[in-house]
Amino acid sequence: MLDRLAHAIARHCPGLWSQTAVPKLTLVALDELVDPIEVTYEPMICFIADGAKRTAVGERSWITPRGEMALFTLDLPVTAAFEKVPYRTAVMRIDSDVLASVQLELAESGPPSPAAVAAAVTAPMSPEVVDAVTRWVQLLDSPEDIGPLAPRIETEILYRLLRSPLGPVLRQWSLADSTAGRIRTTARWIRDHYTEPLGIDEISEVARMSPATLHRHFKAATGMSPLRFQKHLRLQEARRLLFSRDMTAAQVAQEVGYVSATQFNREYRRAYGLPPGQDAAQLRTRLTEGREAPLLHDGSGAKP
Repeated sequence: MLDRLAHAIARHCPGLWSQTAVPKLTLVALDELVDPIEVTYEPMICFIADGAKRTAVGERSWITPRGEMALFTLDLPVTAAFEKVPYRTAVMRIDSDVLASVQLELAESGPPSPAAVAAAVTAPMSPEVVDAVTRWVQLLDSPEDIGPLAPRIETEILYRLLRSPLGPVLRQWSLADSTAGRIRTTARWIRDHYTEPLGIDEISEVARMSPATLHRHFKAATGMSPLRFQKHLRLQEARRLLFSRDMTAAQVAQEVGYVSATQFNREYRRAYGLPPGQDAAQLRTRLTEGREAPLLHDGSGAKP
């Protein structure tokens, strides 16, 4: 069954990454190992049909191999390293409204069981999940079927995920006033305001938590404090700008919200091991040698 899904992904993913005609479905296909890449994930689920990927978030890292699925519940800056190729993944962007509707239809719907706040969690794919995801991808073989059938298969996939080990985390994620919901809202707000001079008190007001409670739950979910999360977003975007734009390090520092170019250079070097200009030059060299895929990303909303 996994081979069937992997073949369907490869057939409809002409490049490394492909946003498809099926709403909320993105495909990733990689045949050669590349250097680790940085990307910002939006809430989504990756169904790994072949290969393996290591994901690093804050102080944590884990490998998701063939046959497993990885749920990301927050807007999350990550480093992705492909451990095994060929790599084939189908990615579903989570629609909170559709998820809530499916929850209401479950016979056991009601208050969800308590679950730890989790930004990312993995689990094996059941045969039923693999079958549903395969049929979802195979809709690309018959475009006339996408409109009538894609929403139905999406609903089936979410139903099966709610009945899977991912269910408790998904239920918490969909509740706006749960701890998980507040952390999700806070992470999205920081992402939308990361260039601004944010303070922990301001962020705590958004989360509707005390600073201590916010710090505890946010770090439990992301492996980072809220302010480190903001800094990670700034540095990730700075690296992308240095690679893709004709800008000086000082211009990039100002663009992502740094007041001090000296502080930017210091923090950039601490994060990436080289000063900004040297790191950008090295990235370009890797690209010309075919060892770097800086624009690869695993979700339709992800930012390269």
